[in-house]
Amino acid sequence: MLDTFLVSLSALLPELWVAVGQTLTMLGIGLVAAVLLGGPLGVLLFLVADGQSLHNRPAALLLGWLVNTVRSFPFIILLVALVPFTRWLAGTSIGPLAASVPLSIAAIAYFARLVEQNLKEVPRGVIEAAHAMGASELQIVVRVLLVEARAGLVLALTVLAISFLSYSAVAGVVGGGGIGDLAIRYGYYRFDTTVMVVTVAVLIALVQAIQFTGTRLARRLDQR
Repeated sequence: MLDTFLVSLSALLPELWVAVGQTLTMLGIGLVAAVLLGGPLGVLLFLVADGQSLHNRPAALLLGWLVNTVRSFPFIILLVALVPFTRWLAGTSIGPLAASVPLSIAAIAYFARLVEQNLKEVPRGVIEAAHAMGASELQIVVRVLLVEARAGLVLALTVLAISFLSYSAVAGVVGGGGIGDLAIRYGYYRFDTTVMVVTVAVLIALVQAIQFTGTRLARRLDQR
């Protein structure tokens, strides 16, 4: 039985490496979009909220509504709903690059909320002290808010990465490629237990690696 498993595994390895590469591509694009767009959006959500320096209720309601609307979609529905936009932007509706479009949009909304929540944990006295010393809003964001919340933000990004690793697997169900696509095509449709076991093992290894790295980095950045 072990010999059969090893033979099946050796035949699977070329496809597995491609699938892992596609999954990491989708995850990487989604996380970059989350940091570059979701991060500033989260900061803006915090600044325009009640009691903050840039308090603006209409802006807060509008931004909150947009973020909540995206977050309210189950990912598989968002994936299908954005097919026309994905085809326009990526030129195709299948493959890892196409799957990265809805994945990135969902990641932006989720990370924005995570950033907002972490910034709310920064002691208000620290922000008021920076205002009293004449710091500008940009300086407060860069040198106070992001510095004080950096460990929490790393953990938030870690949680996001793990969550969207499973989302990238879901994308494989509709032709997005990656580990999910490999599990469906070779494991489910062909009733190949080896494929299912290996893909689950790879996903577990990736989750453990992401969590370990994120936790260690957050611990190093935590100055408390």
